[in-house]
Amino acid sequence: MRQMDSLAYWAELLGIPHHLLWFQMPGRTHSMSVPRQAATDSPTASGFRLLRLDARLPAAQRDMAVIESLRSADLRMGGGHLYRELIRYLTTDLGPRLLFGHADPALFVVAAGLIEMSGWMAHDAGHDELAHHQFTRAREFAKLGPDRQLPVHIRTSLSHLELHRGNPKRAIQHAYEAESALAKAPAHPELKARLSAMQARGFAALGEARQTRATLQRAADALDAPTAYPLSPWVSRFDHGSLAAEAARCARLLGDRARAAEYAQRAIDLRSPDRARSRALSQLMLAAILADQGHPEPACTIADGVIAATSDLASHVVVRHLGDLVDSLQPYRNSPPVTAFLEHLRETIRSRTWILAMVTSQPDQFSGA
Repeated sequence: MRQMDSLAYWAELLGIPHHLLWFQMPGRTHSMSVPRQAATDSPTASGFRLLRLDARLPAAQRDMAVIESLRSADLRMGGGHLYRELIRYLTTDLGPRLLFGHADPALFVVAAGLIEMSGWMAHDAGHDELAHHQFTRAREFAKLGPDRQLPVHIRTSLSHLELHRGNPKRAIQHAYEAESALAKAPAHPELKARLSAMQARGFAALGEARQTRATLQRAADALDAPTAYPLSPWVSRFDHGSLAAEAARCARLLGDRARAAEYAQRAIDLRSPDRARSRALSQLMLAAILADQGHPEPACTIADGVIAATSDLASHVVVRHLGDLVDSLQPYRNSPPVTAFLEHLRETIRSRTWILAMVTSQPDQFSGA
């Protein structure tokens, strides 16, 4: 690949705004020449609302500070609030370093990890096509870096996304690819457990009860196995609470409501209030299961608590679960308490349409699309 073709390729893959480039992209007009130094300005000068960084930190420490800060905030606030700031960091700080600086293989790992996180934020904000695009970009960067656990993690993220998009066979395929990649990587129980859980959900969506139970048991066994290698800092954690939530989804898909309720309650018990989104999703799943079991009023009580606790949470995934609960409560709409709550629930869903706009209202140059 010629040098200019290579530069154009990386600039496009990173989503670097074209006006920050010192060269002209194919098919684009370059209205003005921008010195290379302009592309390396610190993102702290951009007026981040949530992400505050010390520009004096070495680049590697700054990258880790970004991932740790955003992960912590994402658990409490949801992806909609944070997507723009992460993309801006990618395009104005990391991107120029990767494009114009020394080709350190570790930078490809940083790019893969941060772009994968942006995919999760896009998914949480209700934009699954964009999430898929970001996961695919992250996978390309991960191939070039030395971290062998990260490609496994990204493939498992693709599996998770396909489950949400209603493609269980494709989800299972991604999980199998993750398993093959893990065989060549430093093994870790949480990686094995997560990919097994994705396989189990795929089998449950296909009605394969025996295979679902077997793969869930593999996931549980993996979490209890000793740890031989440390987990990459770019890989999200997967613990017993995570597995309980996945097991609840599997049991519900297979029609085992009693077991689904048990798993959902376990997932709630293992999540502290500061894990707002994860806890809310398990609570809403339990509410839907209770409604399916013929207990609409406890379902309404649980959901009402979720609504109050997530008023500032920018998660379209949570909103989607609220919408699913509307359907679960429909058979009881003639009950006055349920009727009143359904009105409140629908109004809540309408009032949270702003979450979708938090990503779509951004300039295309920062979307990576």
